[in-house]
Amino acid sequence: MTSFKTIRTRAEKRKGGPKALDKLMPDKPDLKRLARLGDDRILAEMTKRVFCAGFAWSVIDAKWDGFEDAFLRFQPAKLSFQPEDYWEGLLRDARIVRNGAKIMSVRENAAFVQEIAKEHGSFGKFLAQWPPSNEVGLLDLLTRRGSRLGGNTGQMLLRFVGWDGFVTSKDVVACLRDAGLDIAEEVKSKGDLARVQAQFNAWAEETGLPYTYLSRICALSVGENRGEH
Repeated sequence: MTSFKTIRTRAEKRKGGPKALDKLMPDKPDLKRLARLGDDRILAEMTKRVFCAGFAWSVIDAKWDGFEDAFLRFQPAKLSFQPEDYWEGLLRDARIVRNGAKIMSVRENAAFVQEIAKEHGSFGKFLAQWPPSNEVGLLDLLTRRGSRLGGNTGQMLLRFVGWDGFVTSKDVVACLRDAGLDIAEEVKSKGDLARVQAQFNAWAEETGLPYTYLSRICALSVGENRGEH
């Protein structure tokens, strides 16, 4: 396997040098901030990622204030007590995207968030305690216990709430394959995910960098060299 030093050097050359690459890094993971994140904000992000899947993100962003109002600011306990009439009404609510399956996922994920909070104090505390060396296990849990949180949706949820993990985007997978990892062009199988996890674990040990940095540098080291705006 290619060392991460080689991958980082390639990314630096593509982006204008070490300092330029550093400016493209996301915020460092903050476990204390994540642990303080309210369950309502976790559920809100779950909902946004679910609705963005297969849909234009700009449309969801533009309607987001309406989502917040329609879904009662994403308070899990309050949503869990709403009658059937409330959920049926959302199917006619122009403030949101009226996709029945995704709307119902909010009710199911409200219950999921409450279950985890009851077990760990809050969903944020639960995430803050989960090691990035086992993202595969966390993604499996989101898939099994959550609603519509499998695959890339789960990965993007973790990224947007500030958990330290990788994302198997097209460019990241291309980087891994170029480095010598035997995985498919689209990482979907448990075997491929396990191999990706093992490689990121090795690179984390090699470099001491957060997984979010490793993932981002990977993505910037290959593919179309897009300008940053």
